[in-house]
Amino acid sequence: MGRTLVVKVTAGAEAPERCAQAFTVAATAATAGVPTSLWLTGESTWFALPGRAAEFELPHSAPLPVLLASVLAGGQVTVCTQCAARRGIGEADLIEGVRIAGAAVFVEESMAEGAQALVY
Repeated sequence: MGRTLVVKVTAGAEAPERCAQAFTVAATAATAGVPTSLWLTGESTWFALPGRAAEFELPHSAPLPVLLASVLAGGQVTVCTQCAARRGIGEADLIEGVRIAGAAVFVEESMAEGAQALVY
């Protein structure tokens, strides 16, 4: 079994460079064939809703919808259960392929043999 990359982004539009960096790293890994899991927490949770990633802008950064699509094509995108609940977001609100899961799943993924977790 190869290494897995688990990326947790804790920032949204209020910290655009940190947010874009997390999406860029996750998309690059997924595109390179690395098993990748991107976790959206805090304000980044909003990017799991249709059209919301398109509202994000950061000069010299790849468009967030492109990065998100890259991760979805080659990996997994998860929204934090508590973060979704605090924002009134349910499974039916999410982009196809995005799931909602809690801390236990994050810990399981992060602690799996060969996993590398990064938090932005």
